[in-house]
This record gives sequence, structure tokens and C-alpha cells, in this order.
Amino acid sequence: MKKIFNSLIFKLVLAVTIGLIVGFISSESVMNVIVTLKYVLGQVIFFSVPLIIIGFIAPSIAKLRHNASQLLGFAIGFAYISSVGAAAFSAIFGYILIPKLSIASTTGSLRELPELIFQLDIPQVMPVMSALFLSIIVGLAVTWTKADLVEKFLNEFQNIVLSLVNKVVIPILPFFIATTFASLAYEGSITNHLPVFLKVIVIVLIGHFIWMSVLYLIAGIMSGKNPMEVIKYYGPAYLTAVGSMSSAATLPVALECAKKSKVLRKDILDFSVPLCSNIHLCGSVLTEVFFVMVVSQILYGHLPSVGNMVLFILLLGVFAIGAPGVPGGTVMASLGLITSVLGFNETGTALILTIFALQDSFGTACNVVGDGALTLMLTGVADKKNIKSDDKSFNL
Repeated sequence: MKKIFNSLIFKLVLAVTIGLIVGFISSESVMNVIVTLKYVLGQVIFFSVPLIIIGFIAPSIAKLRHNASQLLGFAIGFAYISSVGAAAFSAIFGYILIPKLSIASTTGSLRELPELIFQLDIPQVMPVMSALFLSIIVGLAVTWTKADLVEKFLNEFQNIVLSLVNKVVIPILPFFIATTFASLAYEGSITNHLPVFLKVIVIVLIGHFIWMSVLYLIAGIMSGKNPMEVIKYYGPAYLTAVGSMSSAATLPVALECAKKSKVLRKDILDFSVPLCSNIHLCGSVLTEVFFVMVVSQILYGHLPSVGNMVLFILLLGVFAIGAPGVPGGTVMASLGLITSVLGFNETGTALILTIFALQDSFGTACNVVGDGALTLMLTGVADKKNIKSDDKSFNL
């Protein structure tokens, strides 16, 4: 029983429950404290993200030696195909289902959150995408030059980052999640907005699980391994993503879950999971495609043309690779596509941002769990190409 209470998944469920209760009953003065705490905790977590990316991706690529470029190409290719496939899947069912739905166009008004008591800004050392690119080029350069001294430094840095994750990031995550749900409950997002788009959100959630099943089925075929040996460990990562609404913030937990699987190679997952958390956003893409079609039907009385949707999907896959793994990253990065390719006006983009935010956490959870499938695919590729596993491994 004690083991259950100390488990991460129990702490996350408890954090969500407490957060909702506190949000519904709190006064404005109490929420002043909660939103301030949420902001500070978020600053700490997001400050750590670039360090985590560098600490895992760079040494992992360096350990892959001459095979790094090849596996990196496979990883990016799998991420793009998964995102475009999820978007196409969503669009096909959008054309079938949306005309049959009756969806209200009003979203109601939100209760305004109190202002912060004080604002403690902790800027990141560098943007997430800069950290990702730096990790890739440094890792590749180490493999090209066989810089053993730098490789040892990267391994030591990875140990430092692991200590940061275990002693700082993971312990404060439940508190961050609790304050997030308290804020949602207080402002009325859950009570006012969710019923309006309940049908659409349910459809999208079903789509997430169908697409995750497709990915793991393909991964099982490619690797020749049982995908259930990966999925069964991803519960805490799914809940963390639901609470944090961020693939980047969920990264420490996702790594912890993936390392428990006996079918994923440790050298591959140290490279793949951090990378995919930033470039593989299949759940967010699936959601955005369905929602833009819904909003087009609501505001303009028709669905986008097939030609426009094909162009939108192909470009959205590219934007998803470059979008930051932070709350709303995908839709924010693609606002230019929504206005230019689909012709949405200010009202349309505002409505997209609103309803996307309602379920962004579930789209993020789909992204994170899908990363496990891509890691299994890469494991299969590495095994078939006889890419040797490094003897060194690092455990969370």
C-alpha cells in the first residue's frame, strides 16, 4: 500500500483532484497565491527543459558514433509521416462526421484569474529549438571527430541533468499540475467551455487512441517485439502530459517510463524520447485538423476544400517538427497556415485557440505516448541494421 501512495501515478491523480477542488472553492485572495505559485513552478520546469534536451540528446548521438546521422534521419522521417498520417486520418473522418454534428458556436465568458502577487522570471539559457539543434550538431560533430574527451564531458553532463530531474523537476511536477487544474476550475474553463464542444472533444479523444494503436501496431511489426511491453509503462507520462499540457515538461517522466521497458534499447531511447518530444506532435496535429474543420463549418457554413486541406496537412507536418513542445505550441506555430491556407479571420483563429486549449493536454498526452512507438520503431531499425548497443546506460 505504501508503494502505491509513493508512486508517481498516484501523486499525479491526487494533484489533479486536489487542484480541481481547490479551484472551485477558492476565493480571489487564495487564487492570487495559487497563480503565483503556478507561475514560479512553471518557470523552474521550463528553465530545465533545454538542459534536459542537451543532457540526453547530445551524449546519446555521440554514443551512436557513425550511425547517428542515419538514425536521426529515420527519427525525423517517422515523426513527419506520423504527423501527416494523423492529420490525414483526422481530415477524412472530419469530412464524414462534422456535417452530421450540431455544434454551438458560443463559448461563453471566462472568469478572470487574479494577477500575480509577484513575478519571478527565470529565462531559459536558450530556446528549446536552439537547444535541440545544438544537441544534434554537437553530438554529430563528436561522432565525426571521435572527440573522446568531449564525449566523456557530455556523459558527465548527462549525470548532472539526471540529478536535476530526480531532485528538482519530478518532485515539483505534482504541485505544478495541481495549480494548473485549480486555475482551470476557477476561471470556468471546465464548467463553461467543455460542455459546448463535448461531442467534438470526445471524437478527437477517440481519434487519439485509434492513432496511438495504429502507431504501436506498426512499431510492433517493424521491431518484431510486443508493443504492450512499452505501452504498459506510459501511464504516468500520459497523466503528466494531461496535467502539464507540455511534451517538454513531461520529458523527465516520459524518459522514466521508457527506461522501464525491456524491449526498448537504452541507447536508442536516450536519443529518441527527448528528440521526439519536440518534433513528434501527432496528437496535436490530429486535434488541430479536426478543430479547424469544425470552426470552418461553424463560422463559414462549409468545410475547407479538399485541395486546401491537403496543402494545410503537408505544411502542418513540417510546422509540427519545428513547433516547441510547450502548451499550445503547435497551434501557435501554425497560425500563419490557418489564416493564409484556410482563410480564417480573427474570429476563426480566436475560436481555434480557445477550443484547442480545452483539450491541448490530451493532444500532448497522445504525442508523448506516440513517442514510445517511434522509439520502438527506431529500436527495430537499429537491430535490423546491426547497430551495436552502447554498453553504458543511464537510468532515471
